[in-house]
Amino acid sequence: MTTDQPVAAVTTTVPVPAPRTDGDGTAPRGGFLAKAFGVTALLSAAGSGLGLLRDLLLARYFGANQGTDAFLVAWTVPETAAPLLIEDAMAFLMVPAFSLALVLREERGQGPDPVRQLTRSTLPWLLLALCALSGTVALFAPQLVDLLAPGLADPRLAVTCTRITAVTVVPFGVAGYLASALRALHAFTAPAVIYVMYNLGILALLLSGHRLLGVRSAALGVALGSLLMAGVLVVPFVRRLHARQRRRTRRRGAGRGLVLIPLALLPVAAFSLTRQSQVFIERYLGSALPPGTISHLNYAAKVSQLAMTSAILIVTVTFPVVARAMAAGDLTAARDRVEKDLGQAAALVLLGTAFLLACAPAVVALLFQRGAFGPADTEATAAVIRVYSFGLPAQAMIGVMVRPYFCVRPVVRRADAPRAEGDRTTWLDWYPVGAMMLGLVVTFSLGVTLTPRFGAPGLAAGNAVGITFTAALLMRGLMLRGVALRLGLVLGGQARLLAAAIAAAGAGSLAIRAVTTPLSAALFGGVTVLLVFAFLGTLFGVPEVRGPVLAVLARARRPHAPEPAEGKPHGR
Repeated sequence: MTTDQPVAAVTTTVPVPAPRTDGDGTAPRGGFLAKAFGVTALLSAAGSGLGLLRDLLLARYFGANQGTDAFLVAWTVPETAAPLLIEDAMAFLMVPAFSLALVLREERGQGPDPVRQLTRSTLPWLLLALCALSGTVALFAPQLVDLLAPGLADPRLAVTCTRITAVTVVPFGVAGYLASALRALHAFTAPAVIYVMYNLGILALLLSGHRLLGVRSAALGVALGSLLMAGVLVVPFVRRLHARQRRRTRRRGAGRGLVLIPLALLPVAAFSLTRQSQVFIERYLGSALPPGTISHLNYAAKVSQLAMTSAILIVTVTFPVVARAMAAGDLTAARDRVEKDLGQAAALVLLGTAFLLACAPAVVALLFQRGAFGPADTEATAAVIRVYSFGLPAQAMIGVMVRPYFCVRPVVRRADAPRAEGDRTTWLDWYPVGAMMLGLVVTFSLGVTLTPRFGAPGLAAGNAVGITFTAALLMRGLMLRGVALRLGLVLGGQARLLAAAIAAAGAGSLAIRAVTTPLSAALFGGVTVLLVFAFLGTLFGVPEVRGPVLAVLARARRPHAPEPAEGKPHGR
């Protein structure tokens, strides 16, 4: 019994213009990647800023109590759906699929457009599955709440909010699909806007309805925001699909170009779900702790993950490049790109980790301590942040390594490729799932052991150790998959970055001892951490730090152009 389903006859393509003007699937130049990263970084920073404002308002209006705990249990639905349908699984599946379709488009000069054929063959089935999943979540909301948080003080409110947030499943899936296609076409602006729209929808209902609806206003805002994030991608996707379609002639008797591999979906979806299960463990164990604990964990996670933003942006922009190299069989180019991404992501995340370790109480007090969020909440949240931070480098490494891993076996293959590649899954396809499950065993075991004594920080410690264990396993798995990382080079760079981060965190902690206000502590500590990290990274010869520092110094030393002499005409 075959597991393959034909996508459609895909035989030829036409020439495409350079990616600098309009994304089309050709290999991007370095300048294009830099520009794409800049646009993505700017819009993602705006989305993160709005998300931070959302969390500030949640803390201000509702504090950390049984009501916010109920909402956050319901928020598990979009928190799970977003990685599965937007950030991870959908991207792992569809970016390589569209990249392969683009390779076929360039190789062949006639016939139907493979990108359009891929869309017509996959999008309707996706919509059907998303509607069924959304309805299932809404129908079984009581059982889901009881499973996630059996010790919750107000389960009825959690059930109501869960049924509202179940709506997000469909627009999240559509948004993830369209964003993956646009990024494969080297269009990054519209996909970067989605979290701006998402958080604007939440803020709109939170600001207007918090008095009347309470925490339900946040759940309704999540549903509205998800509809906005999908809607903002529809027009750019349709425009690109039609703008890049030139006249193509069909050839009779042409063979199939792409074949869909349904079973390739399973390892990717399973990995994303198991990765998100760390949140399930926290909700489950945290529900037995005093009211407000789940909220403290949530606020700590949101602040900690701000340090991850830039690292995630790097792999978001470079993932189509890696997928394109893998589709073309250039494993050396893919390895070089992955090694560079690992270094850049580690540099950014470790800098953020050092800052959080030094300044967590000041940051939490500055952001959240107002309204219903008191000093005790600040202290509890800061303690969790400091423990969470130890797992951030591993989170970044996993984000970098798992993308090329799944590119080796995308959800589609060439019709002329050997059938053995697409007819069955192998143990290596499931390796990331196994690595993540072993990490979850570590997380759960440490959580059960440490929580009775240390409370929420014990849960955070289990999270950090478990995810670090998973990252080590995935590094080995990536090499088994054919991407032969040069471990000495990678681990040597990581060790030097880690040493610089530890020293920077210590210097920042010492620097803020004499500072009294949260704002001045965050600023002074942040500047100290940045300067020490930059100095030591440069001294240790870390290219991801040394290069930018020397570039800044060279620009500062560069003499300014002389002013034109008085009385002489200016050049035109």
